[in-house]
Amino acid sequence: MSPSALGSTAVVTVTYNSSRHLAPFLDSLVASEAEKLFVVIADNMSKDLDTTRAIAAQHGATVIELGENRGYGGAINAAVKTLPAHIDAVLISNPDVAVHEQAITRLHSALVADDRVGATGPTVLNSDGTVYPSARTLPSLRYGVGHALFSKVWPSNPWTRRYWADNDMSSTRDVGWLSGSCLLVRRSAFEQLGGFDEEYFMYFEDVDLGYRLGKAGWLNRFVPDAAVTHTGAHSTNTESARMLRAHHDSAYRYLQKKYSGPWLAPVRLLLRTGLTLRSWYVGRSSR
Repeated sequence: MSPSALGSTAVVTVTYNSSRHLAPFLDSLVASEAEKLFVVIADNMSKDLDTTRAIAAQHGATVIELGENRGYGGAINAAVKTLPAHIDAVLISNPDVAVHEQAITRLHSALVADDRVGATGPTVLNSDGTVYPSARTLPSLRYGVGHALFSKVWPSNPWTRRYWADNDMSSTRDVGWLSGSCLLVRRSAFEQLGGFDEEYFMYFEDVDLGYRLGKAGWLNRFVPDAAVTHTGAHSTNTESARMLRAHHDSAYRYLQKKYSGPWLAPVRLLLRTGLTLRSWYVGRSSR
């Protein structure tokens, strides 16, 4: 893997009725880097596929029409499998992201500088310029679970305060996981793990990836001087109830995998009950 050139780097993204965000994303890639990047778009059976095809053609990107909705991780996996053999680093990104100048170069430089690094992640800005905590510790029984269960109903709880306190967004550091909204992965590491776990339809596939990279001996490195702006999950806004259920189902799947021992069955039951109640409460409050 060359430490400077991006010729061995590809970009993969997923569309689901999100063509209106695709052109700005592709334009930002052009503005970000001097080198032209190989771009693959995996489409999850969008109703606006014709528009996606036209935008991709204008930007020299390839569209893979999946013919079904495989979720985020499943679509990314399908796209990565089509990449040429010489591609050894892959930028995984949502389409509603604007990549800042030299962001991919900086992520790539951090990746190739250390053979232990399996993924690098940028500073992720919200559309209002605030910083999203995109590099975090892995959820644990001590802090992450308490945050997951009580953050909406008791925002000042001690678990949430500690969970957010661990999120230093100013220093290059190794973290438990990086946001799947935009991260650069070493292809060999990604393929070693079989890519994203496709049982996560949406949400927590990035947490799970970071966890499995760490277990396999790879590092997840946060690179603050690389930056992107993420405007939000536009394609899911019209399906908020279904996405809320998917979020909590994915949270439980992750925790069930992490705490899988038979002696932890009572803990898993408590987590399932707590997450079910949280899903009900949040859904009820948002009506």
